[in-house]
Amino acid sequence: MEENRPIDALNQSRGKRVLLKLKNGIEISGTLKAHDLHLNMWLVDIELKRDAETTKYKNMLVRGDTVLFVVP
Repeated sequence: MEENRPIDALNQSRGKRVLLKLKNGIEISGTLKAHDLHLNMWLVDIELKRDAETTKYKNMLVRGDTVLFVVP
């Protein structure tokens, strides 16, 4: 399957680790479980990095309008 749209890359990343950079500078790494066309994303097994501090979470819903970029 050829990737023509960015949303296709996210579709292929379900169940895999992704890296998100938020507009406020926070980096989130986690396994992508689901997403929608607004880039709202449900992640599990998360590591959230803010400055030099790392926090782990089990589940997280990230609003799409806070996302700067996603690395599949």
